[in-house]
Amino acid sequence: MSEEFMKRAFVLVLFTVPGLLSSNSRAEQANEQDFDFSDYDAVLKTFVDDSAMVNYTKLKARPQRLNTFITDMGNLSPDSYDKWSDKDKIAFWLNAYNALTLKAIIDNYPIKSSFFRSRVWPRNSIRQIAGVWDKKTFKVMGRNLTLEHIEHKILRVKFDEPRIHMAMVCAAMGCPPLRNEPYVGEKLDEQLDDQTRRFLADSGKFKIDRGGNTLYLSQIFEWFADDFIKKYGPAKNIGKHNRKVSSVLNFVASYLRETDKKYVLAGKFKVKYLKYDWSLNEQRAGK
Repeated sequence: MSEEFMKRAFVLVLFTVPGLLSSNSRAEQANEQDFDFSDYDAVLKTFVDDSAMVNYTKLKARPQRLNTFITDMGNLSPDSYDKWSDKDKIAFWLNAYNALTLKAIIDNYPIKSSFFRSRVWPRNSIRQIAGVWDKKTFKVMGRNLTLEHIEHKILRVKFDEPRIHMAMVCAAMGCPPLRNEPYVGEKLDEQLDDQTRRFLADSGKFKIDRGGNTLYLSQIFEWFADDFIKKYGPAKNIGKHNRKVSSVLNFVASYLRETDKKYVLAGKFKVKYLKYDWSLNEQRAGK
């Protein structure tokens, strides 16, 4: 039997007999597959209701699948991530931000309020947790990152997608609703459009007062107006509103029914910002 034949036979056996691939080879193959959001999906389906409220009591008692998902994010290979599309990357970071926020809450739940913070913020609020955004770190792809870094250094800087502000949830009632499914690249546009419509349907976040000639907007549109200019800046400013506000109005109008859309694009109204509700997005007792 020739030496060349023996080599070919060995290779054939190696790749056809189960268990003969090295563990490193199997890990490399797994790392090239799509990231698995199933644990996070289970968390959302189990602990987030149809009103986007979270059962933090039960999640704190049963954190295993959330912890597994967070561990998986920490172990994700940057080389694997770099091969993804921008939509897949955006979906990953949105899920990371929202999942890590859940983790920050249950790590401090029930929330203990500070006397001084309670003079400004609700007693049951993420604002009572010192350093929650800029000090507390989480391992993602081997790096220790804060929630602020994910939001302001990655999602807002690396991607031209202002709809992320309709999807990031900082555990407050003033935030967008927490979707009870993960974001995924293949249907990201559909999910973000749906998030925007849900957000604008909430009178606590958007309201037209024709009688008072006033348009009320969430403070999210005040804080992050710059992010809407590149994609939604109109050819000319709307009414007497500046470039920032006009860009937000153009974005909002694209999701409204025709009569409201015409009213907004005419711009003949005052713009006021609704007070942000920082109380916890928590399910009521008994649910």
